[in-house]
Amino acid sequence: MDLKFKERFLALWNRYFEGADLPITCFYTPEAGALEVVAPPTGHRCLIADLARVRAGHSLCFEAASVGCGGGQRYLGFTQELAPNFEYFLSCGIPGKMEGERYKKSPELVRELLRQAPTFQAPARFIVFKRWDQLEADDEPEIVIFFAPPDVLAGLFTLANFEEADPYGVIAPFSAGCGSIVQYPYLEKASERPRAVLGMFDVSARPCVPAGVLSFAVPIPKFLRMVEDMEQSFLITASWEKVQRWIQRPAQTP
Repeated sequence: MDLKFKERFLALWNRYFEGADLPITCFYTPEAGALEVVAPPTGHRCLIADLARVRAGHSLCFEAASVGCGGGQRYLGFTQELAPNFEYFLSCGIPGKMEGERYKKSPELVRELLRQAPTFQAPARFIVFKRWDQLEADDEPEIVIFFAPPDVLAGLFTLANFEEADPYGVIAPFSAGCGSIVQYPYLEKASERPRAVLGMFDVSARPCVPAGVLSFAVPIPKFLRMVEDMEQSFLITASWEKVQRWIQRPAQTP
């Protein structure tokens, strides 16, 4: 990590998004080093719940056994397996045997979703999550993840589209919460024009974040360009100053 770039972003973030939470980052690594490896949970536990500690400044390292959810293991690339009868779990369930989440209308629709959905293999044993200000020189963040309310999201969304002619510089694929902050942005990282990913629409994971907060995950190549654009974008205009006041004092209304 270029520590000068790290400090530059911190200064720009404080200038244009004063009062907003810092983003967290994630990256894969073959060694945990001195980082705390999250212990295997005793039961089901959502990865998004664990990330509350990272957002507070406590860096965490996960391996496959650290993730207390089969979906989380899949969307972090640690396995390709799905739970038995997953197509019923995500849809209507099985009477007397399994309650369905009813996120899709039918098992057949889930099967088609799975046929189209991307998968990927984790490139290393561990995935590390660190808040931006905790990054060190040896770290190589691959995804920058914001947990943010609407006014901050408006700024990030507009900045992500600043250099794009394509109106889809930001995507919002149907996904689990962890898929929207790791799997999809990680896969975008390799594309010629990486897109940011708006997420945390997963109803099951929403209780793990504050009310009114969504995620905005940016592959690092895209993030680098966004930071370079900040000082020549709408962020320097009077229009943004009005929104910025709402970020600084969120209780106020227009």
